[in-house]
Amino acid sequence: MSNIAISFKNIHKSFNQGATKVIEHLSFDVPEGEFITILGTSGSGKTTALKMINRLIEPDAGEIKIYDQPITTFDINQLRRQIGYVVQQIGLFPHYTIEKNIATVPELLGWEKEKITLRVKELMANIQLPYEEYAKRFPRQLSGGQQQRVGVARALAANPDIMLLDEPFGAVDAITRKDLQKQIKHLHQNLAKKTFLFVTHDINEAFLLGTKVMIMNEGKIDQFDTPEKIIKNPKTPFVQQLLATVYAEEEMWRNYK
Repeated sequence: MSNIAISFKNIHKSFNQGATKVIEHLSFDVPEGEFITILGTSGSGKTTALKMINRLIEPDAGEIKIYDQPITTFDINQLRRQIGYVVQQIGLFPHYTIEKNIATVPELLGWEKEKITLRVKELMANIQLPYEEYAKRFPRQLSGGQQQRVGVARALAANPDIMLLDEPFGAVDAITRKDLQKQIKHLHQNLAKKTFLFVTHDINEAFLLGTKVMIMNEGKIDQFDTPEKIIKNPKTPFVQQLLATVYAEEEMWRNYK
């Protein structure tokens, strides 16, 4: 198996019958095990790129591969079941217990009951919601941050190689968001060879979490590198402008001390 988990080759995407160009000539490779944060303003193409990986959106041209296999050669349901997907709205089933929410995909895949229970217990321990205390609760009995953690656990339940996260912490308060950021980073570090792609419009979040940061602007990549290299050597005026917003905020807080 190739160590390139995801590959985009010359991807194009437009909407409104070609009138609105969202992505042009997008090419990049993601090595296995990376935590890639995708940063950009609204309309930069970051969510569109993410949704193409599990075929929620189809490209107009170009090719996307997972471990050297074109995604169009997979059965679409098979493809989605082997890729974890977490969104801001969480989307837990309100009438399912936490245990059953996490078990959804393994049950669809026909796992044995004992194996499913062991997996649910393992994941609930990983997200710091002990099985004995939380398994039989319903989503309405959890805080927003706890629900988001369950959403991550559900996406990981079938042990996917790839995790797609689309602004998963955007709907929670700032303190909870910081806690979730620490937990998702720790989770990735403890999951061998799992590849995470995480879309955000928060520059601090992108640079905190990413082993590499992909900065998108008007459907193209302005820079794709480690946080350290981007900070030391921003390649374009757009990247320089993004970093300047962070420095301006830091200056504001210093002025209030």
